[in-house]
Amino acid sequence: MPGERRLSVVPDVVKKYQGLGAQVLMQSGAGVPAHYRDDAFAGIDFAADAQALYAAADVLLCVQPPNAEQLGAMKPGSVLLGMLQPWGDADRAKLLMDKQITAFALELLPRITRSQSMDALSSQAAVAGYECALIAADHSPKFFPMLTYAAGTIRPAKVLVIGAGVAGLQAIATARRIGAMVEAYDVRPETREQVESLGAKFVDTGVSAAGSGGYARELTDEERAQQTERLAKAVGQCDALITTAAIPGKRAPKIISADMIRRMKPGVVVVDMAAETGGNVEGTVPGEKTWIDDVLVIGPTHIASRMPVHASEMYAKNLFNFISPFIKDGALALDWEDEVMAGCCLTHAGELRHAGVKQVLGL
Repeated sequence: MPGERRLSVVPDVVKKYQGLGAQVLMQSGAGVPAHYRDDAFAGIDFAADAQALYAAADVLLCVQPPNAEQLGAMKPGSVLLGMLQPWGDADRAKLLMDKQITAFALELLPRITRSQSMDALSSQAAVAGYECALIAADHSPKFFPMLTYAAGTIRPAKVLVIGAGVAGLQAIATARRIGAMVEAYDVRPETREQVESLGAKFVDTGVSAAGSGGYARELTDEERAQQTERLAKAVGQCDALITTAAIPGKRAPKIISADMIRRMKPGVVVVDMAAETGGNVEGTVPGEKTWIDDVLVIGPTHIASRMPVHASEMYAKNLFNFISPFIKDGALALDWEDEVMAGCCLTHAGELRHAGVKQVLGL
């Protein structure tokens, strides 16, 4: 996919697969966008042609979901593991079923303690939060830290972060490290302690939308109106705004209206991390920088790919931690009694296994 630079294996993780007796096959040059040359991978087989790789793989590790042509080249009964955007494409789900492919989508990982080392959503969100804070600092017309110089003192910039999940917390921590004053808001009141532990001030709107699995639920119309009214004041006072709010399987919630943007100070920078799923900000254009009056709205895409070395390292370890317990003497032995494996299974034996995805896709 254009703009995607991450890799699903890195040299250190390849050695771990080989230690389990697995043979690793990789497309020649696949690691170059992530700054890994072929000669960095010792003892693996290279395929010059991607289609040959799909046809040979018993387990295919991916970063983005394969397209129809790629899925069509896979062996019937093989295993697909990665970020599969399970709620996004009914036709892809049908093709997985038709090909009898066992697909594990890491987005469906149960939110339990044992699965934390496999949680690719969290690892990649940490990269994205870090990058968004740097994007905001890079485009801001103000210093983030306080600066003392011969003629006086420059006050630090005020940064507002909306959404205190993994990405938001990383954005808070990064902006604080640079020296900015940081405020943060989340509809889940239990995040206040985490926000304050990072040295940021929590913006309290009086709205609670704590949902299941650590995610927020959708707000009612009344709650949204109250949230907008109280949040608008904090938005109007900030020098940089970073939005990170997301709801799995749904379009990103619209939080910042055009009216709120018009009331912002001139020169404010807005970084909308949710641009790829519709954006939290009215007027965000994915992959573009848009001026709305005198406010710069940035809608970055493929954010984790901006730091492909460490993003790939983190992602490769997530995949390995998921699949390695089921590799015995070089052979794959799936255990359907394992709650993590069963919980993130999308398709198996021609069936769509995940009830939530089945409902969303209408299958």
